[in-house]
Amino acid sequence: MTDTLDTPAIPAPAARRSGGRAARKAARAAPLAEAQRPVRAGMEGGRYKPLTDDQVQRIHSAAYQILDEIGLSLAPESGIAAMTAYGAVHSPEDGRIRFPAAVIDKALGQAARNITLHGRDPRHDLHLSGTRVHYGTAGAAVHVANIETGAYDESTLADLYAAARLTDALDNVHFFQRCMVARDVPDNREMDLNTIYASVNGTTKHIGTSFTEPSFVPDALRMLHLMAGGEAAWRERPFLSNSNCFVVPPLKFATESCEVMEACIRGGMPVLLLSAGQAGATAPAALAGTVAQAVAECLAGLVYVQSIRPGHPAIFGTWPFVSDLRTGAMCAGSGEQALLTAACAQMGRFYDLPTGSAGGMSDAKYPDQQAGAEHGVTNVMAGLAGLNMVYEAAGMYASLLGFSLEGLVIDNDVLGQCLRCVRGIEVTDEKLSIAEMKTACLGGPGHYLGSDQTLDLMQTDYFYPEIGDRSSPKEWLERNKPVLVETAIARKRAILAQPSRALLPEDVDAAIRAAFPIHLDRETGRRIGDR
Repeated sequence: MTDTLDTPAIPAPAARRSGGRAARKAARAAPLAEAQRPVRAGMEGGRYKPLTDDQVQRIHSAAYQILDEIGLSLAPESGIAAMTAYGAVHSPEDGRIRFPAAVIDKALGQAARNITLHGRDPRHDLHLSGTRVHYGTAGAAVHVANIETGAYDESTLADLYAAARLTDALDNVHFFQRCMVARDVPDNREMDLNTIYASVNGTTKHIGTSFTEPSFVPDALRMLHLMAGGEAAWRERPFLSNSNCFVVPPLKFATESCEVMEACIRGGMPVLLLSAGQAGATAPAALAGTVAQAVAECLAGLVYVQSIRPGHPAIFGTWPFVSDLRTGAMCAGSGEQALLTAACAQMGRFYDLPTGSAGGMSDAKYPDQQAGAEHGVTNVMAGLAGLNMVYEAAGMYASLLGFSLEGLVIDNDVLGQCLRCVRGIEVTDEKLSIAEMKTACLGGPGHYLGSDQTLDLMQTDYFYPEIGDRSSPKEWLERNKPVLVETAIARKRAILAQPSRALLPEDVDAAIRAAFPIHLDRETGRRIGDR
């Protein structure tokens, strides 16, 4: 070996290249700048279009016809007054509000576009424009899929707080919408307030939540003003949005939810206009009809928002689900679900509106092969379609009835892979790599291992899973055959063993506790009184 190294057959440039590689190795040890990371929030999708241009136009025309000829019922009196003043038509004979095309066009003209959903930390601001894609949690699961015990437990405030803290540490989960119901807080007002408190203390990313009754919104706003440093600071950068099921499909307004929405709009809170019909049950079994109904309902919601405050930030939340028509049960991880979500993203793009819908759900009960397939297919299709906000993208199981903390950790890897698909392939003269082929093939080593381009791109163009296993079978055996779920449990424990990075300042926390019944212990992260 010494004789080989001392021969002049090794050209002088090799030493320079080795030094360059050493420098690049040192550079790789440092964190990448956000713009250099292989995947990140807000990557542009939109390459996948399940609908042709003609099909988009037909669904658009159908939605207008639905609103003009059928309309929606059960709007609150305040909503009737606002929407009729805006130009909608209320028919006392059947109690329905109908929407002429000119009224819908007016609302579309005034609707907010290119909106920002703020985080408490500006690094986590989400810019909703074009086909920028963001993945996050959502839902109202009533159980925690407890992998460590094998049980399905009732979800608690501490579980919700843990999910927020995990989200804060997971790079590919870009926002935290309330994903579980704190079933150990039986009073609805206190549950709504404690949901906000636990979420805000768990993450500085943008947060979404719901309200049980309109009368709870003023207290929530007072709490948010304390958290933000005053009402003006809150209105400047509202870091929490209202997920609002303003309709009960088919084509009925949800009266109390509409009143909640009005209060949130007046309080400066962004709203998600969420239409969640279920194909074959509360929406037509035909997928095209399901999309048309969802679009019509959300266009009605858009008119509603503009009639209260033109230009208020609202997300076009066409969010239809799918039924297993053999049983009527929901099947959230189906191929039909993936198609519906992608089609709804395309319709939102047609109107140039900020879009949100569901992806990444599974009908499996725990993280397993079924769950991985269902999460991957629905999430990647939503991203490729350019959906701005992919809700329920991580941790959601049992057709939205269960949430898994370990599954949330696993899905961080899944979402990284989806984002890499969303990013696509950059085709430039440099990346066509002809010079590299000449170097490798014409007198070179015959491979690209260790080439300058390979070393330069290995971090910026390639995504690497955090807990996924890519070892060889030999290495896997030597490492005692690690199991993905067990690795996720260890990662979960490591994150939760550290103090929350999002805790509010102590004086703010004290002011909130003095004004509201807070049930979460600041130090332990458990419900006060629990061991």
